[in-house]
Amino acid sequence: MTSLDELLNTARDAAEIGARMMTTEAPGTVSAKGDRDYVTELDVRIQHAIQDYLHHAAPGIDFLGEEDGGGTLNDTTDYVWVLDPIDGTSNFSHGIPLCATSLALVHRGQPLIGVITAPFLDLRYYAVHGGGAYCNDKPIQCSSTTDLRRAIVSIGDYATGEGAAEKNERRFAVTRALAENVERVRMFGAASLDLAWVAEGRTDACVILSNKPWDMAAGVLINREANGNVSDLHGVKYTFRGKETVSACGVLLEAILAMLAV
Repeated sequence: MTSLDELLNTARDAAEIGARMMTTEAPGTVSAKGDRDYVTELDVRIQHAIQDYLHHAAPGIDFLGEEDGGGTLNDTTDYVWVLDPIDGTSNFSHGIPLCATSLALVHRGQPLIGVITAPFLDLRYYAVHGGGAYCNDKPIQCSSTTDLRRAIVSIGDYATGEGAAEKNERRFAVTRALAENVERVRMFGAASLDLAWVAEGRTDACVILSNKPWDMAAGVLINREANGNVSDLHGVKYTFRGKETVSACGVLLEAILAMLAV
């Protein structure tokens, strides 16, 4: 098999396809996937373009994309590319620059390569297992903040669709607990950037009460390689089987989990 370093270069080139298309092409028709959940024509075009590129650049590796399924992902799945062509589609379709292409290579449930490219912000994050995390080719580390009252914490989107009211009761409770205890709460609308910005130290933690592999895979690895900790709300080490994604550094993660368990 091609080396991880070579596959990282392939992944970065693939993510640039998404970046170029996002910055040069119109969203096209916006269609509903569900209640207040949308996909643009460009989401689909980017996914197809990247999938085609990966098929030729790294043949034999399976593919799982957000927009039309594809491969599978579990603890026994061999190598598979996992892609969100535009993470933050609602932001993108409204002209809000908080959106990114997120691509990971996952092996038996563990991400080995992660690339997050946010073209409107000129930010390109990447990591390879055991090789550290980088933004725009400079090493990054998550913050050293230990005091909750000095922490900037981002939260994931509120739920839509079936069961949204019940799901949002928990989200409202988490928001309230954070608002009463941390310096500031933020909602960016793109899970990949939530995770990337914790890894870079722009924010100190994120709490996302969902866990879709195309949203999380790249950011989880970038976090780990930036000395971050990623778990669920019970402190169990992150896996794709979990229901939540919480990331922070050191004792701050423990403080957040303790606060949200009350």
